[in-house]
Amino acid sequence: MAVGAGQLGQRVATGVVLVVVAIGALWLGGPAFAVLAAAAVLVMFTEWTAMHRLPLLLRRLGLAVLGLVVWVVAVMGNPAEALMLLGGGAGLLGLFASRLQKGLGRPMVLGLLYCGLPAVALVWLRATPWGFYATLFVMAVVWGADIAAYFTGRALGGPKLAAAISPNKTWSGAFGGLIGSLLAAGALALLWPGYANMAGIGRLALLALPLAVMSILGDLYESWLKRKAGVKDSGTLLPGHGGVMDRLDGLVPAAVAGAGVFAATGWTG
Repeated sequence: MAVGAGQLGQRVATGVVLVVVAIGALWLGGPAFAVLAAAAVLVMFTEWTAMHRLPLLLRRLGLAVLGLVVWVVAVMGNPAEALMLLGGGAGLLGLFASRLQKGLGRPMVLGLLYCGLPAVALVWLRATPWGFYATLFVMAVVWGADIAAYFTGRALGGPKLAAAISPNKTWSGAFGGLIGSLLAAGALALLWPGYANMAGIGRLALLALPLAVMSILGDLYESWLKRKAGVKDSGTLLPGHGGVMDRLDGLVPAAVAGAGVFAATGWTG
């Protein structure tokens, strides 16, 4: 579906505001970034429950679990306990949802994990010694891939990437997104102390490509969820974008994967 000039302008304006807010909170770190992460997670889960038509009781219980999870990782600084709380809470609420009504357990568990895991990943990553740059890197790769894919796909068109799931996405857009992620990684390397050299740029570029692929897959997954639920957007909160899930769908898997790589390699100190 073509996007008119007015809608495109609205989309760009909203995107700029979101990026400014995200970078500002990321720069401040601590409570500011934790509050932003918590707000995004709670809105995402609200959209998830609406999309899957979960009862209000399950929504409230899920929001309580997610709020506690973010508090544990942000205030107590214990990501391991936050992950155990998230897993345990998802399991228990999944069982409760199944007892409440058949078929509700799976979307309840998936929703909590879908919204909670990236929040734990990003809040933990920001708290590491080089956390500002590492977290900005993950976000910038997703932004670069998303922006480049959008405009490359609009300009070049061509074969569809997954027509049955998202008819507007093309292979040209996907390849453009990969290039955009590399450009974002290179730009971030020039800002990150110790990475402004060929070895540093190569290391971040090597990580950027799989994260960009994860971002594209996350976008497709959310498109599949919306198609299955019979909705166009996950919400209406963000002009030109739809809901918060629509804006953060690519960041969800990329954040988890990126934090996992940084934790395993120790690149953030």
